[in-house]
Amino acid sequence: MSTFESRKKQRELNEKLIKFALIGAAAISILTTFGILFSILFEAIEFFKLRSFWYFITGTVWSPGVIGSQFGALPIFAGTFVITIIALAVAIPIGLGSAIYMSEYASPKVRDYLKPMLEVLAGIPTVVYGFFAAITVAPLVVKIAESVGLEATFNSALASGIVMGIMIIPVISSLSDDVIRAVPDSQRKAAFGLGMTHGETIRNIVLPSAMPGIISASLLGLSKALGETMIVVMAAGLRPNLSWNPLEDMTTVTVTIVNSLVGDFEFNSPETLSAFALGLILFIVTLILNMISLSLIRKFKEKYKVNTL
Repeated sequence: MSTFESRKKQRELNEKLIKFALIGAAAISILTTFGILFSILFEAIEFFKLRSFWYFITGTVWSPGVIGSQFGALPIFAGTFVITIIALAVAIPIGLGSAIYMSEYASPKVRDYLKPMLEVLAGIPTVVYGFFAAITVAPLVVKIAESVGLEATFNSALASGIVMGIMIIPVISSLSDDVIRAVPDSQRKAAFGLGMTHGETIRNIVLPSAMPGIISASLLGLSKALGETMIVVMAAGLRPNLSWNPLEDMTTVTVTIVNSLVGDFEFNSPETLSAFALGLILFIVTLILNMISLSLIRKFKEKYKVNTL
């Protein structure tokens, strides 16, 4: 066998090994996802054998650990929704605005200073954000509410949502900045050649081109907000409260899961198994949001392709 043929076989063998390694990596990712799902699903089924599924998703009283305990999770879902919406209302405008400024208006020198400073926020521990929410933002919310004749508690969804929004700004800003800068300069120059201003180019050319990436960045921020625990514990409280008033205290799914798992109840008790039921609902909601975002991304891509033909 010649040296050339020997090297060729060795290269083919290396290619096969790399292929099998990549297949294994993909399989591990998929199997891990299914493993997480089934580990939650089986325990959740055990909970629903003990308690009504319908009351769980529609009930308005969550009182585990007492005589005649009830597991109506609607107040928990409502609190999660309110706090997450407030966080996104803070993070998306600021994050997207800062991304547009850094990618379209800021000089390279200014951008080199601003982006690292903004991304420092991503490295701050969430417990520090919790202290900031409880000590600084919550009293400020109470004072502002009192100045306009409203009543607010020191543990409020508004304070928690604002700080949670600040926490996810770097996620949305950094990813949006990257996708906006990835839009080819040829498109900008073509728009300028047609007489568009810089603002019109950003609105009509750059943002539609980058919209799939912006949606993905917003979804990642949403996922981080849904999974946050410490800020809610320290700033919004632990009480399940069915209210749409952001000035009141309320709690979220993740906080309730932690409370259910760290209690003194047996593992097969409804109080502990309720954590898996909440985790299953959160998993399903996140899956649905992912599917909606993928559908929106596909529509934006199709629309942009049609407009550029």
